[in-house]
Amino acid sequence: MSDAAITVEEARKTYRGGSGGPALDGLDLTVARGTVHGVLGPNGAGKTTLVRILATLLRPDAGRIEVAGHDVVREAYAVRLRIGLLGQHAALDEELGGRQNLELFGRLHHLGARRARARAGELLERFELSGTGHKAVKQYSGGMRRRLDLAASLITEPEVLFLDEPTTGLDPRGRAEVWESVRSLVGGGTTVLLTTQYLEEADQLADRISLVDAGRVVADGTADELKAAIGGDRIDVVLRDAGQLGTAVALLPVPKDAITVDTDRRLLSAPVTDRMAALAGVVRALEEAGVEAEDIALRRPTLDEVFLRLTGHDDRAKEAA
Repeated sequence: MSDAAITVEEARKTYRGGSGGPALDGLDLTVARGTVHGVLGPNGAGKTTLVRILATLLRPDAGRIEVAGHDVVREAYAVRLRIGLLGQHAALDEELGGRQNLELFGRLHHLGARRARARAGELLERFELSGTGHKAVKQYSGGMRRRLDLAASLITEPEVLFLDEPTTGLDPRGRAEVWESVRSLVGGGTTVLLTTQYLEEADQLADRISLVDAGRVVADGTADELKAAIGGDRIDVVLRDAGQLGTAVALLPVPKDAITVDTDRRLLSAPVTDRMAALAGVVRALEEAGVEAEDIALRRPTLDEVFLRLTGHDDRAKEAA
């Protein structure tokens, strides 16, 4: 058995009548079994198209695409038997209770009445919803609703689960509840492909992350590897007077094109190699020039910065400014 739960090679898809170019333009992706793989990208990057193709809801124009060892075009039925899908919007009946919803999904998947009841009970307990199984879904909180939706996607115990922006619209508590459920699933051996707009979510959950832009993977790696790819540690300097930003830029001992400036926040940010030497050097240079700093801090790059830098969206924003 291959170590890959998902293999995508040169996937291509163009929508008829589309004026924005191909949705997928030779995309390559490999997802290891028993891991969470995050897929990040701006709106229109091709994330949802990719998920729909992997879930056999859409046919690709070209490429080799396998899920759980089966081709998504030639063996679509075999793929469907092995996957679960949680979309951006809950697929639940608001008037039915949690247990009734899960039993309904079980019957739709031909489990039989007895097995559907048993599976509903297992999933309610697993997602800590046993005490609310009788309540109508319309009475659930956002986090409870998403956990129930996640439970429904697992009714057939899938090998591979697709989560398409699973926590959109949830408050921090609801998001944390879903995150804990996802961690539990992966601990049990399920492979998860996660698309999300929340970079913190990918940082928290994903073993590996693929950045997608214009239908292609532009970078792939762990969160730490991607952060290191844009220069490692950074030093942030917040000045008391925005009028001194130009003077401070000239003082920083790094290539000037590597420095980012946020005038509204009176902030300079620059990559550094030697953390403590850079900190001491910046403090000394600013003091000697009479430039007052309100705050100076060393930090790792954020996944937000990786996303903007590697997809080129920070450059486009600078050009438009």
